Amino acid sequence: MTANATPDVLVISASNGENLKLGERFVAAGRELGRQTDLLDLTSLPLPLYNPRAHAADGVPDAARALSSQLQAAPRWLICAPEYNGSIPPVLSSAIAWLSVQGDDFRTLFNGRPIGMASHSGGGGMELLTVLRIQLAHLGAQVVGRQVQANAAKPAKPESIRDLMVRLLQMEPLQLS
Repeated sequence: MTANATPDVLVISASNGENLKLGERFVAAGRELGRQTDLLDLTSLPLPLYNPRAHAADGVPDAARALSSQLQAAPRWLICAPEYNGSIPPVLSSAIAWLSVQGDDFRTLFNGRPIGMASHSGGGGMELLTVLRIQLAHLGAQVVGRQVQANAAKPAKPESIRDLMVRLLQMEPLQLS
């Protein structure tokens, strides 16, 4: 596996705290399974908050185009995100908004793509996982039925992380053309 190889799974972290650590555990699990698995920390990107006025005035920022290209190259994603106020964290919501305004079809990047979900949240993250599953399904993604929930009192089990990664790796992107 080289640093420039296209990953089998791109693990996307929507926080620089516990979900980044959880993402690192998924990367390790993918690599233990012999698969190229990379980590993307959304909080490290210079991606502006999505704003329709800014989009209309300035178009899609370079950082959003670069993110789209990176995501397009990975056949499978695993999103690790905390629950924010019973929903999706702003950094992830804004990234999805920027990704969905590129091209003629807002579903293009997501449609048919296998995506897994995990959360480390103070309250367990069930609301986030439910809302995110609905949004990803609306965008056409194949969302893995299994998900991982964790918090300080109930850390993610290694066998749960491995099982979700195995399930995700068994899925192939749909050929929709």
